[in-house]
Amino acid sequence: MTQSTEGPTGPGSPAIPAVVTLDDVRDAARRLAGVAHRTPVLRSRTLDALAGAEIHLKCENFQRVGAFKFRGAYNAVSRLSPEQLARGVAAYSSGNHAQAVALAARELGSHAVIVMPEDSPQSKVDATAGYGAEIVRYDRYTGDRVAIGRQLAEERGLALIPPYEHPHIIAGQGTAALELLEETGPLDALLTPVGGGGLMAGSATAATALVPGIRMIGVEPEAGDDTLRSLAAGHPVTIPVPHTIADGQALATPGELTFAVNRRLLDSVVLVSDDEIRAAMKFAFERLKIVTEPSGASALAALLTGRLAPLPPRVGVIISGGNVGLERFLELLG
Repeated sequence: MTQSTEGPTGPGSPAIPAVVTLDDVRDAARRLAGVAHRTPVLRSRTLDALAGAEIHLKCENFQRVGAFKFRGAYNAVSRLSPEQLARGVAAYSSGNHAQAVALAARELGSHAVIVMPEDSPQSKVDATAGYGAEIVRYDRYTGDRVAIGRQLAEERGLALIPPYEHPHIIAGQGTAALELLEETGPLDALLTPVGGGGLMAGSATAATALVPGIRMIGVEPEAGDDTLRSLAAGHPVTIPVPHTIADGQALATPGELTFAVNRRLLDSVVLVSDDEIRAAMKFAFERLKIVTEPSGASALAALLTGRLAPLPPRVGVIISGGNVGLERFLELLG
């Protein structure tokens, strides 16, 4: 057992494995049973016809806090000792991980301090505060959220729960793909949004173990192509902080741990424009009757562009979240 460089810190933090396995994902699923929602898998004949394949949409916009992030956050926070829970937890996030850690802390009788960008969507800020978290703001274009989060954790004795760079987070996120495959049976390909890489790393860990030969396809916004560039370079690279409507994917570099997993297991990464993401959000609302946030719609956007044609017969798509306020939703689609 080795300690992760960005795992929960503090005297009451557990030792953690260096590698994530299918058994870790299954263990996370047992821990989440009765706590996280088992989100629906939607089908659409219209979408099947457009894509030329049988499409299965795993709708994490119906997860608690409105995104897949609750899975990893609860899996990580629930493993802290009673003493560490009493001291509290810290996290940094543009919104969905912030809400997830805040709710997980509240559910487990702890409290959270969350570092959030000044330009985070107000609906996400309000929701995070509503779960009882203290919020510390910073400028994402000039500030270092990791350094700020670490300093807060050290000064206050808090356990730092990173958004993706941690095995317990990755394993928790992988339960979305685990549930999807339990419901659908073997799929030929799985499309997953990629930001820091935790959802993809967990999903790929579960999916490739359960369905050898499944194609794992990551999707990034054009402005935030750090994972695509990193795969080409063979190591994590840093890009300028991207300006994109997909705030959950507006990252400058993938995590080292998540990249190590994704480098082994990803087959390809597809880029989508902000306009293509808007079109996918509109399609989801008008034809599927679901609300998605920009990051949540990026994998669907890749499907709708036709860029992946011809697709294999059976394809899964993770709709990663639906946290978008009404005014922002209307602004994006107006």
